[in-house]
Amino acid sequence: MSGNSFGKLFTVTSFGESHGPALGCIIDGCPPGLELSEADMQRDLDRRKPGTSRHTTQRREADEVRILSGVFEGKTTGTPIGLVIENTDQRSKDYSKISEQFRPAHADYTYMHKYGVRDYRGGGRSSARETAMRVAAGAVARKFLEQRLGIRIRGYLSQLGPIKAEKLDWEQVHQNPFFCPDADKVAEMEAYMDALRKEGDSIGARINVVAEGVPPGLGEPIFDRLDADLAHALMSINAVKGVEIGAGFDCIEQKGTEHRDEMTPEGFLSNNAGGVLGGISSGQPIVASIALKPTSSLRLPGRGIDVNGDPCEVITTGRHDPCVGIRATPIAEAMMAIVLMDHYLRHRGQNADVSVSTPVIGQL
Repeated sequence: MSGNSFGKLFTVTSFGESHGPALGCIIDGCPPGLELSEADMQRDLDRRKPGTSRHTTQRREADEVRILSGVFEGKTTGTPIGLVIENTDQRSKDYSKISEQFRPAHADYTYMHKYGVRDYRGGGRSSARETAMRVAAGAVARKFLEQRLGIRIRGYLSQLGPIKAEKLDWEQVHQNPFFCPDADKVAEMEAYMDALRKEGDSIGARINVVAEGVPPGLGEPIFDRLDADLAHALMSINAVKGVEIGAGFDCIEQKGTEHRDEMTPEGFLSNNAGGVLGGISSGQPIVASIALKPTSSLRLPGRGIDVNGDPCEVITTGRHDPCVGIRATPIAEAMMAIVLMDHYLRHRGQNADVSVSTPVIGQL
């Protein structure tokens, strides 16, 4: 009821705040027999964790995950998997000055109206720190999907502020702190972020995430469409203000003859649909994009109000990402993995016996 759980058969429930003692989650519905260790999740957590470059928040968290339940002798048992990550580098005093102020573009004002109380330390539950547990849970889904179905999920930063990647070289994505697939743009991004930090300002970003090897048939008609659930999952990520599937908003300017993904016996000729037709996967790559807003926590003065409704000047101190999109790639990958895992289990539950003579075609 409180919106802290996601999924129907593969469910993830997270808990914890930015400056609390720990973050945690419960994964329910993971099939038994999957080999699983902390190391399987730590790789993705290390990609997301803060303090990895001068371009991200300098909060120092190891983000070391511990498995509390659901794994015995190195394999999942089919029972709930409990995970926890301890917070070790909180500086709650950095937020004492805003304890009675509402920061512009933050959840302070809305949380107060929702609950009548708020944890002002780092944003509490609304902090992007919560996404660490999504990444851990997504790593479990990712491993299952890759081992059992051969699905590969990868993401990259396609735009940072005005700078757009013009090449897609997957080998370059993990060679720089931006997850940028265009090596020629990295130096420009470095210089842009250095200047931005000196200004004390922030900027937005665009992340693309792709799942290859997804079989046709995943998804449900009408309300639980695969693309609808993907949009739900990706929009739930902190700071995301836009989601596109396939061609997205570019389809407005496309004619039908251009947008339609024509088919041949050898495969689809294009993928404007982003791998989803009628809410069901087509067997093509699933392609989604997210737009992340500029970070709201700024040391530059901004107008706000206090708890009494009186005007005030707000300056946010503490350690913050000048661009939250820089660390968002592993989060987007995780949410796509969780959605695909959930829909695979749902498809298996209802349609495991379905057999058709129509061949599966790929993407040319």
